[in-house]
Amino acid sequence: MLKAIDLHHTVQSNEQKLTILQGVNLSVDKGESLAILGTSGSGKSTLLGLLAGLDQASSGQVLIDDQNLSTMDEEQRAFMRQQYVAFVFQNFQLLPYFTAIENICLPLELKNIPNPQAIALQYLRNVGLQDRAKHYPNQLSGGEQQRVAIARAFACQAPILFADEPTGNLDSGTGKKVADCLFELNQEQHATLILVTHDQSLAHRCDRQYQLTDGRLESL
Repeated sequence: MLKAIDLHHTVQSNEQKLTILQGVNLSVDKGESLAILGTSGSGKSTLLGLLAGLDQASSGQVLIDDQNLSTMDEEQRAFMRQQYVAFVFQNFQLLPYFTAIENICLPLELKNIPNPQAIALQYLRNVGLQDRAKHYPNQLSGGEQQRVAIARAFACQAPILFADEPTGNLDSGTGKKVADCLFELNQEQHATLILVTHDQSLAHRCDRQYQLTDGRLESL
């Protein structure tokens, strides 16, 4: 479902080139879950962005469902993201002036998926927040906001889900509940899950674990 071939990425900073990734290779099957571990600043989020087609590597290839993102322009990559990709972010990324159910409905409406309200409510039930459907993000706890974000990601039924430190802003107890929601929905939907984290316990719930160190990705 997803493949990275010899990815290298450098950025220019203060007239100096910084190497972020060096020769990253990765292959993830449909329905598989994979965790990428690494310290802060190790390039985990950069790698996630490249795999999702949000940015292009300095060299190398990224393929989603055998389609080469590296040869596409931004419009083509945006179309691929719309068809194949959903995200869960550390800081939730909910729209503040939309209720919980409206936050889930919006991407469904943009994709012209029928009955968005019914689908959104079902996914709120799946994460135990059906009674909070009409609450705004500032009326929800951090854990509740992240569960809404997870419901939004899975409601789109994208084949690939990227999660960037999904429990990073939560205490351990709330983080475990959120992680339970994430993996339960993933098992039900059989999506391919790429998880970026520094949390070993969260990573070990995935089928495979990788460590990113000094720009190099190694299997654990």
